[in-house]
This record gives sequence, structure tokens and C-alpha cells, in this order.
Amino acid sequence: MRILTTRTIAAALIMLALPVGLPTTATAAGIGHTFIMRGSVVDVTDGKPTICVGKADGAKVGQILDVIRMTTLPGARGGSGFRRENIGKIRITAIVDDHFATAAVVKGEVAKHDIVELRKS
Repeated sequence: MRILTTRTIAAALIMLALPVGLPTTATAAGIGHTFIMRGSVVDVTDGKPTICVGKADGAKVGQILDVIRMTTLPGARGGSGFRRENIGKIRITAIVDDHFATAAVVKGEVAKHDIVELRKS
């Protein structure tokens, strides 16, 4: 009788890896900021955008950022199926925390879900 089969070893390795591989709430927030939200306009209230770019990204009050709007190209085959359009500029007015800042619109009309890019020098 074999106690250690390939199947039992594989199951044991998976069970050992689960606690290490599952993200915690803290790491999930970091993942969301780093890969999903970073650079997004998350809110526009009274014409004042809140952006997902903060102290941890190197944002500074006074920086000017380009605002980009992504549009889906209907019937696009191959390629990305999206078009990037520069639609304006914003200036960071306050750093909220490591992940967020508030801004003022310098040019254009900024909307929720637009994208801003922080260019580190």
C-alpha cells in the first residue's frame, strides 16, 4: 500500500500554498490601486476631479497631467479596439493620501473614468 501517491502530494502542496497565495484585504487594495485604478478619475464633484494618483506614485501639488479618454471602436477586428484621445489637462491641487489626489481642470471637460498619466521625471 502506497501512502504517498502523486495525487496526495499534489493535494498537500495545494493546501500548503493556499494561505500564502490568497490575497489579504491590504494586498488586494494595493493590487487594485496598482493595476486597476491607478491613473483613473474616480470622481468629479462640482467640476473638481479626484484622481487615483497619490503620494506613493510621486504626485506633487502643482503637477499638470494630461487627461485621456478611451473610446471603443465599433466593429474593430484585430488590434486593441480602443482609441486614446487627449481631451484636456488637470493640475493637482491637494494630495489626499498615498493613493488619491484632488485636481482642478486646466483645459477640457474631465469625466469619471477618464485616465490621467503621471510622468515621473
